[in-house]
Amino acid sequence: MKNIFQSKINYNTAFSFACFLFITTFFLGCKLHYGFSGATIPPEAKTVSVQYFQNNATLAPPTLSQTFTEALRDKLGSQTRLGLVNKEGDLNFEGSITNYITAPIAIQSSDKAALNRLTITVNVKYSCSFDEKKNFEQTFSRFADYSSSESIKAVEEELIKEINNQLVQDIFNRALNDW
Repeated sequence: MKNIFQSKINYNTAFSFACFLFITTFFLGCKLHYGFSGATIPPEAKTVSVQYFQNNATLAPPTLSQTFTEALRDKLGSQTRLGLVNKEGDLNFEGSITNYITAPIAIQSSDKAALNRLTITVNVKYSCSFDEKKNFEQTFSRFADYSSSESIKAVEEELIKEINNQLVQDIFNRALNDW
């Protein structure tokens, strides 16, 4: 009787150990690639470069190129594992600011606008040295509205920051999230 009981214990112990090994091996064998940004980056990619975005818009403030370029660099630096380099990164962004316009919207009965809209448009060329199918050249445009009782100079800095954040997110999603 004692031998049967001992063999059941040995069998249960062996079975439990085998299950433990299987589960451990299964989970260690799975490679999960995730990040807070949801970015899909080729595993071979180690670097990213963002060229200076030239300001080709006639009415844009002179600092717009710098603030937009830095916003894109900051996003890539904080949301990816890639190192930022000046030129010829494994992933490369370049382009220009093509439009900067403020226009009235929401016209009232008195023919006066209740709101104005600032719109910024950028042309972006993205290249991935590991997968040419991911390369693209595309125009991105975003806007922000402000009250017609405020001058553009009074709200311009905050509007540019808001629009830049939207544009950078759109570009990031298109390049690295396949959106």
